[in-house]
Amino acid sequence: MSLHPEVESMLKVLDAGFPDVTTVPPAELRDLIRSRRAPLQHLPAMRDVHDIGIEGPGGDLALRIYRPDHPEDGIPVVVFAHGGGFVFCDLDSHDEFCRSMAEGVGVVVVSVDYRLAPEHRAPAAHEDVYAALEWAAGNITAYGGDPTRIVLAGDSAGGNLAATVAIAARDGGGPAVFGQALFYPVIDDDFDTESYRKYGSGYYNTTKAMKWYWEQYAPEGTDDPRVIPTRADSLAGLPPAVVITAELDPPCSAGDDYAQRLADAGVEVRHRRFDGLFHGFLTFPSLSLTEPARQEIWKMMRSLFE
Repeated sequence: MSLHPEVESMLKVLDAGFPDVTTVPPAELRDLIRSRRAPLQHLPAMRDVHDIGIEGPGGDLALRIYRPDHPEDGIPVVVFAHGGGFVFCDLDSHDEFCRSMAEGVGVVVVSVDYRLAPEHRAPAAHEDVYAALEWAAGNITAYGGDPTRIVLAGDSAGGNLAATVAIAARDGGGPAVFGQALFYPVIDDDFDTESYRKYGSGYYNTTKAMKWYWEQYAPEGTDDPRVIPTRADSLAGLPPAVVITAELDPPCSAGDDYAQRLADAGVEVRHRRFDGLFHGFLTFPSLSLTEPARQEIWKMMRSLFE
């Protein structure tokens, strides 16, 4: 395969420098990954950023609320769940991405610092994101957001959480969800798909790592739709979806398939696979291909509100 030179170079750096997650205890892994981050730049600038705590299912739940420099109140809202294999990452790891989304889509973003595995196994993270959705529906007006236009979003493991919370809100009579935006989502634990077979090693995210993440998050099984969205009896009646996948990502085939399953169930779907790109590419703003991709995705998300 002929890769874009920047992609090829970045994959070499990532493969050489990212730790083998299966060999490091989770607490040490989080510290190690956190230590390699560049200092936060707090860019793009926001009109307001609030760090707050709410009462969650497992105790205090931290949220970070981003309000872009928008002249009007009552703008749409995105409740966002970060990636990190259900095991690592936090509000700071996705700070720049959430700011860019808030600015680019024109939304208030509520980023959720959900509980991490293996200390808190499934469905703890799912329950925390659901609690954040309920909080936003009842309180986001005070931060300039419109509680009738809430989109659930997430990247990687966060995409799983956004998808499963959308199903839970539908089935449990929860807050109305206006849309869902799933960025290279981790949909299931099928490791024998085409993308796993083709891209399971050498492309930053690996089959070995993905198996380990699932072992940390759901060691007691994945038959629950709060863990894997395709375990739901039906996908009909779910909110419109933006589904983004990356060709070189082991979970790509499952994400593509989920987009098709949603469409087959009558859900309005905007699906885009970015060929030649890898898992997590949207959170690497130094890659020249990232910003054009973001702009395309922000436009797809804006269309959810039009």
